[in-house]
Order: sequence, then structure tokens, then C-alpha cells
Amino acid sequence: MTEEKKLEASKEKKKLFANFNYDKYYRAFFFIPIVLLLASLAYLGFFYAKNGDIIYKDVSLSGGTSITLNGEIAQNQLEDSLKEKFPDVSFTQLEDVTTRKQIALIVKSSASPEELQSEIENILEYSLNEENSSIEFTGASLSQKFYRQLIFALILSFVLMSIVILIMFRTVIPSIAVIFAIFADIAMPLALINIFEIKLSAAGIAAFLMLVGYSVDTDILLTSRALKAREGALNSRIFRAFKTGSFMTLTALIAVLPAFFLVTGLPDSFRQIFLILALGLCADLINTWFTNASIIKEYCRRKGIN
Repeated sequence: MTEEKKLEASKEKKKLFANFNYDKYYRAFFFIPIVLLLASLAYLGFFYAKNGDIIYKDVSLSGGTSITLNGEIAQNQLEDSLKEKFPDVSFTQLEDVTTRKQIALIVKSSASPEELQSEIENILEYSLNEENSSIEFTGASLSQKFYRQLIFALILSFVLMSIVILIMFRTVIPSIAVIFAIFADIAMPLALINIFEIKLSAAGIAAFLMLVGYSVDTDILLTSRALKAREGALNSRIFRAFKTGSFMTLTALIAVLPAFFLVTGLPDSFRQIFLILALGLCADLINTWFTNASIIKEYCRRKGIN
């Protein structure tokens, strides 16, 4: 493409955005994430009433046994037999990243180590030892204590982040807009995780902690540009923040999505982190640039900030 054609394409692009009447549509944008958030909260409420918790927990959070079987193991053979006796049993295949060859099979269940080991030995017709397997057991009381500590850490991080936001901007409405967007970035992926019936591990909870940090960046960028910057009109400042913020989010998505879809040999805990971050970053695109931007736009209009 010649320089002349590039210049012409750039002018057409600028003309397209110039013709877009943001003042006309920003209030309508506000309601799209609101509807999604209400649907997510309604589902989480229904889920809690049905299950007594807000997530499905794996053995690291609920207690149980994890047995790693080294080598190539026929999962179908084990799955068909074990599910008859242990309905909650789950399986994870570990593969070599380069050759895609199976190197281990992880079997998890709330059953005791003796029960699960004995049943696996009967199916495979050989004894499990330190050379061909490893066994881990987590007590239910210890897992519950660990789970409560993780949830407390998540809530504490959110509260501290909210305090910092309030101190930074010293205005209630913009600060609430940032806090709301981050809360929605957590609630929406959490609802989707439950819909997919994914059992969260300790690493999955930690991923939500990471998501708080990822989410707050774009919200602070938008609010700072809109309220504190003075170069150009308000819509122009919001658009510049959108270009920078969306580029940041898409860059992070490009980093985590290939790892989730292509690297299948990773343990579940790593893939959970990638999945939760990807879902949260997608939610952040909606919550920041629809709801938060609309609130900031309306606040600036009422305060005469332009």
C-alpha cells in the first residue's frame, strides 16, 4: 500500500469515528453490562441456593485424594469403572508439550486414598508404588480452612483496592464506577465458570485475585484521562483512553488464550488461571468501555467538565 493510500485510509477511519455520535448512544451502552451483571448475580444466587456455595470445588478446596498415574493410561477404561463407585471422580491428562504424548493421568475424588487406590489397582491389575504413581490426600477441615483464607484474601484485596480508588479520585461517583466495573469483572466470569461446571482449585481463586489487578488498570486509565487530562474535548479523551486501554486488554488476551487452547499438556490449575483471566479480560472490555465510560461521561456532563 502506497503512502497516499495509507493517508486516505487513515482519513476515512477518522471520518468514521467523527461521524459516530457518542453523545447519542452512551446512555444505551450503560445498560448492556448491567443486564449481564444482573443475570450473572441471579445465576450465582440460584447456584448458591442449590449447592450451598458459589463455586464447584476440587479436592484442593473440598478435601479428597489425588492420584497421579505415570505413563500412558487408558482413561476410558478407568473412567467407566471408577464412576460407578465414585460419581465425583475427575481426570486430567498430562501431555508432553512438544510430542503431545501422554506422560501421566491424574485421578481426583473425595474418596479416601485407600479406597481409590484399591479400586484403581483392581482395574489396572497391578499395584501402585512410588515408581509408577504418587498419591496426595487433603483433609476436608484443612481444605475448608484454606478455602476460607483464600476467599478472605480476595475480599480484602477488593476492599483495599476500593479504598485506594476513593483516595486517588476523591469523588464518589467516578470511584464507584471503577469499583462497580471491577466487581462485574469478577462476577461475570464466576457465573460462566459455574455454567461450564468447572471445579475451581486454589489456583483458580488466585486467578480472581490477579483479575482485580488486571481490571483496575483500564478503569483508572479511563477515569484519569476523563477527569484530570485537559487536552482535547471529553469525547476525544475517552476515545484516546479506549484505544490505549483496549490495546492493553487485547495484548493480555493474546498472551493467555493460546496458552489455554494450544498447550493441553498443562495441569488443570494452570489452564484455570488462563481461562479465568481470559473471561475476566473479555468482561473488562464490556464493563469498562460501556458502563464505566457511560457513568464517567454523564458525571462530566453534569459537572460541566469538557
